Amino acid sequence: MKKQPNSSCRRSAPGLALGCLLLGMAMPGAFAAVNHSAFISEYAGTTTCLGCHGPDGMLGNDQTAGLMQTVHWTWRHTNQLSTGESQELGKYNVINNYCVAVRSNEPRCTSCHIGQGWRDDTFDFDDPTKLDCLVCHDTTGTYKKTPTAAGNPDPSVDLLAVAKSVGPTSRATCGACHFYGGGGDAVKHGDLDSTLTHPTRALDVHMGEDGINQDCSFCHDAGGHQVYGSRYSKAAPDNALCERCHTDAPHTGDSAERLNGHTARVACQTCHVPRFARGGKATKMSWDWSTAGDRNPDGSTRTVKNAAGEDIYNSMKGTFTWEENVVPEYQWFNGDVLYHTLDDAVDPNQPIMINQLHGSETDVKARIVPVKRFTGVQPYDVANNVLGVPNLFPNDAADTDAYWKAYDWDLALTTGMQTVGREYSGELGWASTEMVWIQNHMVAPKEMALRCADCHTPGGRLDFLALGYPAERAAMLQSMMGFAIEVQLAGQPAGIELMWPGDPSYTYQVQVSADVSDSVNWADATNGTLAPDTAGDLSWTDDLPATQAARFYRVLRNAR
Repeated sequence: MKKQPNSSCRRSAPGLALGCLLLGMAMPGAFAAVNHSAFISEYAGTTTCLGCHGPDGMLGNDQTAGLMQTVHWTWRHTNQLSTGESQELGKYNVINNYCVAVRSNEPRCTSCHIGQGWRDDTFDFDDPTKLDCLVCHDTTGTYKKTPTAAGNPDPSVDLLAVAKSVGPTSRATCGACHFYGGGGDAVKHGDLDSTLTHPTRALDVHMGEDGINQDCSFCHDAGGHQVYGSRYSKAAPDNALCERCHTDAPHTGDSAERLNGHTARVACQTCHVPRFARGGKATKMSWDWSTAGDRNPDGSTRTVKNAAGEDIYNSMKGTFTWEENVVPEYQWFNGDVLYHTLDDAVDPNQPIMINQLHGSETDVKARIVPVKRFTGVQPYDVANNVLGVPNLFPNDAADTDAYWKAYDWDLALTTGMQTVGREYSGELGWASTEMVWIQNHMVAPKEMALRCADCHTPGGRLDFLALGYPAERAAMLQSMMGFAIEVQLAGQPAGIELMWPGDPSYTYQVQVSADVSDSVNWADATNGTLAPDTAGDLSWTDDLPATQAARFYRVLRNAR
């Protein structure tokens, strides 16, 4: 194979036994699949990788420039809303209600950064030697970072062996951070946890090892190290939108028209992620920092576990609740998310929405999506009326103000707020907070997806009135129960006739109410019980006097 026309010999990095002949043979697009053990003799850190893939690398195909512009590297993101507003977000800027904030806690939080050595604001984001190539490209399953060492590899790892075995990313490498976000397995996301490392098709139809066995990059890799999440109504240059593969008319068969009619206003996940945390690992649902600090008489930290072995109290972090196989909540989402920032005022009389999904029933761009609601209790500055950033993890041996060192909230908040350029008044309060996480993974096979009766029944999953539908429309949607109810005028004096297809396997009960928003005061209608002997249309008529006040109807179906 002859050399590429523009190839040239370049200096080799430490540990590279690679000459011009190999350079001429190399095809950058397939390089991740190359057997690196053939030409790596020693590993001298990221400079070994840069010898081929860096700005002066022998392949002439610099991978660092694009990578160092990604959110995975910068942890900064400009959130542009369709209203014209923008917010500077990303892990570097935001506040949350699990570990609270990255800044002032970098040595611990940056163990999930794709770099090495980010301990404070002196970290050089322009230095490619700080990149950690192995964390994403390890194929041995042995690479790990020391949890408290600012992203540096654990001393126990055989780095040379890992470097010789690098390859494409996998569920395991992506999951090493994303399954453990928020401080532990299944803490933050309800749909991402360690059970997805080797999932079955029943747990996730896309990633199941007994199915099509896709890895994360199939949906999220847009090339050039750009990794995107789901954007719903916003354009995305990758497969992170379901429609990229399935189109906006994914259903076939007799029910296709009816089911495809949902896709304009109902996200695919709403029916196809019927529950989250369903792989056998519970997800954390609440975190109360106000109870932290209760230690044993000897000063050691105290831990209380539930029957499943999960911490429900920890002196360092407070009180938690966990749930498994959880039914999501449902909200409208048009692609815009508004975040509560460090400078936004706190209303202590109501929960603080740290993130809010935009969208409504009247917003044609919005769809109903399933979410995990994560609740918290966290510190806020009463006098300044803002959420507080505590210094939790000691940056070094001299940092005696960190909460996990002194267990003093005033000290921790003073130094934490200084780190983010704010002043702490010294008046501590506790605020209730909420975050929502859209559920995109643990996609069930179609035979496990929701059915009509899961939503279109009184007490069903979707509360159409709470979702903002007009009362009459909400009542109709809530009462369909898998079959259509037709309503028409029924002669003089004015009356109402309900009609629907009957099945001898069921009995039907018509109910009436004067207030559709009152879920309690529904009453059985006179002569409203129907028990058909054969299949066919059923009807029920209510002859109303002219002065009759508004009434609402529903039909309950019960198996015989």
